[in-house]
Formats: sequence, C-alpha cells, structure tokens
Amino acid sequence: MPGAARRGMLRHMANPAPVTLVVGDEEFLADRAVAAVVSAVREADPQAEIHDLAGGKMEPGELVQLASPSLFGDRSVVVVRSAQDLPKDVITEVVKYAAHPSEDTVLVLAHPGGVKGKALVDGVKKAGAEVVTVAKPTKPGERLDFIKAEVRREGRTISPAAAQALLEAVGSDLRELAAACSQLAFDTAGKTIDEAAVARYYRGRAEVSGFTIADLAIEGKLGEALEQLRWALATGVAPVLIVSALAGGLRSLAKVGGAPRNLRGGQLASFVGMPPWKIDRVKRQLGGWGPEGISAAMQAVATADEQVKGGGTDPGYAMEKAVHVIVASRTGR
Repeated sequence: MPGAARRGMLRHMANPAPVTLVVGDEEFLADRAVAAVVSAVREADPQAEIHDLAGGKMEPGELVQLASPSLFGDRSVVVVRSAQDLPKDVITEVVKYAAHPSEDTVLVLAHPGGVKGKALVDGVKKAGAEVVTVAKPTKPGERLDFIKAEVRREGRTISPAAAQALLEAVGSDLRELAAACSQLAFDTAGKTIDEAAVARYYRGRAEVSGFTIADLAIEGKLGEALEQLRWALATGVAPVLIVSALAGGLRSLAKVGGAPRNLRGGQLASFVGMPPWKIDRVKRQLGGWGPEGISAAMQAVATADEQVKGGGTDPGYAMEKAVHVIVASRTGR
C-alpha cells in the first residue's frame, strides 16, 4: 500500500491529537493517560515506533529528528516524561514544533504542573495542544468515584457500601485501588460487587499491601517479607492479591533483565512497556538475580496461585513457601 494511502487510513482508524499535554502530579493517572494515547496509535498501526524520553535528557534537535517523516510512512509516538525538566532551548523547540506538528508523529508531554516548566505548558496550550488534566483525588468522595469508575472499566458495578469498605481496606494509593478493583472483578461473580464480596477478601484495614511483600521478597529480605505477609493475611488482605503482586514483580524483573543491553532510557522503556521510574526501581532489584532464578521463582508463584484459588488447603502455607523460594532463588541458596 502506498505510504500516503496508508497514512490516511491510519489517521481514520485512530486519530489522537498531534500534540497532547498531560498535566498533573498523580503518577498513576498520568501514566494511564500517556498509555491511552500510545495504545490508540498502536491499535491502528502495530508497527508504530515509540520513543519514550526523559525531559531532562533531551537535547536540542532531538524532537525534530524523531518527528522526521519515515521513508515507509509509519507513524511514531514521542513521549516526553518529566517535561518540566526540559532545557530552555529544547522548550523553545517543542513549543515551535507544537504549532506545526508532523503528520506522522504524535507528541505526548507529561508535566506535573507547578511553576517549573510553565513556559512549556503555556506555549503548547497556545499552540493548540490537547490538554488532559489528571487531578489527584484528595477527598474520600473523589476516591469512591475513582473506585466506581475502575470497576466500570472491568464491566461491573460496585455498591456504595462495598466501595467504602474497599477504600477503608486498601487505602488511598490509586495503583493499589486499581489493582484491587481489577482483582475483585475477576474473582467475584454477578453484575454488582457487594460489601459481602469485599469482606471475603478484606477483613479490617490492610496495613500492608501485596506490593510491599513482593518488593521485600524480590530484594531478598526474607524475615521482613514473611513478617509482612503474616500481618497482611491477619488483617484481611486476600491471598490472590498478594500472589498477583509477587507475579507482577517477577515479570518486571524478567522484562528488564531480558532486554537487550544496548537499550537505554526511552528505548528501554518502550521495549519493556514500563515508565522510566519503574525501570529504575527494577534495575536496583535485579542485583543477584539471573534467568534461572527468575524462572524458578515464577514457577513457585504459579504453584501458589493455583493453591490459593482452590488447589490447596492452606493458602498461608502456600504463600510462605513461595516467598521462601523467591528469596532462595535470588541468593542462589
């Protein structure tokens, strides 16, 4: 198919704005807004090239080079995170580009708001960029609305009492709330999630999350991981949520550890499908891990997952065994 015809078809299938500015300091919502634009382009053109960049590391001329038309007519997405850190001369280039963007490139700028980098925000707004504002929920009612919206994303509804119970159990962290909503929607039956369903997974306030346990186990802190695991189970954190967090942490290790060594910065972020801040954390956790250890740990978590979902009689024992194997796989014992 000729390049011009192919570009026209792709623009018809998915037409995100040429320049999108995501403003707000709620990291989870900002990441989701950026991912939505990238997904829209990728859905239309699976071969679209993604450039994921850190604002503080961009150099003059880099945006123009990345946005240059492809010989094959492929689309591309340039994501600039922490755009408040862009150098002044690069801000000037970005604002100029936003006024006359490339037809084949979608530019996404993530800015936390505030005074730093305000010239960029004002400039791209004036140039006609689409603005997506992500506001951090600060009131209980706003967090309840977030829970309801997350459950609707899964094709379900949740009763007001159940939403309140979930908020009290999980806390205000949006990533953990989103994960809990997804897990409840997956593991419960019926159209509406009620308070009884939440109570089956959470009894009282959850003082520790599965993510905390996963980080401790992956970092080889056996005593702390087991202590937090037992406390989590005692306070009502559902075993399936802990297993999910363990599996997610190990998958992140595998993705980053298995990525080509020549990839850096935005290229690595694009390859593994993670934001740069998460890659930095995973890199710190990778010390002491190898492919065989990660494989053994993932097999242990898969076994635990089967047992806590009905294949075993003692979920607590299954979880502790999985944590032991994870730590042992990391240290090589």
